[in-house]
Amino acid sequence: MTATLIDRYQDGWQKAVETVVQAAERLLEKRTGAGVTLADAVDLGGSGNSIVVRVRVAENPFSLPRTLVLKQVREDSGAGLEGFRREVVSYKFANSLIGSNRPGPELIASDIDERLLVLADLGDAPAMGDLLARRDEAEVTRSLVALTQALGRMHANTFGREEDYIALLKRNKGAVAVDPLLGQVTEAAEKVPALLADRLGVTVSAPVVDAAKAGAQMFGPGGLRAFTTADLCPDNILVNESGVKFLDYEWGGFRDAVLDISYVLASFPACLCTLRVDQEQARAMIDAWRAEVTGVFPQLRDDEVLLGRLADAMLIWTWLSTYLYLVPDADQVRAAGTHELAVSPAEALANRWRILVDFAEGLDAPEIAAHAREVVAALAS
Repeated sequence: MTATLIDRYQDGWQKAVETVVQAAERLLEKRTGAGVTLADAVDLGGSGNSIVVRVRVAENPFSLPRTLVLKQVREDSGAGLEGFRREVVSYKFANSLIGSNRPGPELIASDIDERLLVLADLGDAPAMGDLLARRDEAEVTRSLVALTQALGRMHANTFGREEDYIALLKRNKGAVAVDPLLGQVTEAAEKVPALLADRLGVTVSAPVVDAAKAGAQMFGPGGLRAFTTADLCPDNILVNESGVKFLDYEWGGFRDAVLDISYVLASFPACLCTLRVDQEQARAMIDAWRAEVTGVFPQLRDDEVLLGRLADAMLIWTWLSTYLYLVPDADQVRAAGTHELAVSPAEALANRWRILVDFAEGLDAPEIAAHAREVVAALAS
């Protein structure tokens, strides 16, 4: 059972939560034109960069839900104010979708200055990390397939709507249209070969460099574009009676849809967790996702097209993870162990390279497979 804030935190945190609740009351009063009282704040376990609480709507002159979720992003968060603005835009964009097609909770209200979101409450839904940590392989496979189906539905339902998203970005002052991840993956594509050579003694061949650059280009213009979250983490994926729902859209935006499913297959590369699926599970996940998206991306019916794009995408995600975690900082080390699948940066990174070996062999990408085997051996030594 989730602990109440007064049980779990000391005075400093309690005061911070009181401030968030008061800001939400002011925001909702401004939105509805009448006073709203929020009570019984319960901690939902936000990251170190955010406060996330559930509150009960004690006084409600209008038809607000009985409970709401408040999320305030701290000023020193990883994505910062720019990431929060993009998250607001992404939630507003998701609000425009039919309820059954909405990939996450409904946005009730937002305040850029307070870095505050007021969201509909999805209830005490289990996180995907809890489901994937179970020992029942059949149950784990069902959860993985449900996850990739939900991603496919999000991609299919947002295909062709990039202009709507860009229009929302333009209407939200300070929101930047350029993909915030493009700079990171471009830098990783440029610097990882030298990093691998210096730290591990691994030389990267020209075909592998080209494949990584092709993966990085999937974050730029062109490709099979749809709305993607690009920063999935098992803690940010909930499963309730309506299905799989995604939270946290700080990195949300339009990019190649293959990047989302490859992100899951590569074990959530920007998250300190580990997930290793076997080839049978991977095929079930790919088939479930493909069944949802081939109506808008018919070229993905061709295995050669799909598997080639998956190989490039998984390579650049693994390189990005290497760029982030080969030399982890103290904050990254402290972040390990925060959910069921969490591991140390070293273990997460080694697992991702082993995954890349398995998938590159299965995807008929011999250069990438050989490259990954060499890195695995170097990491082991």
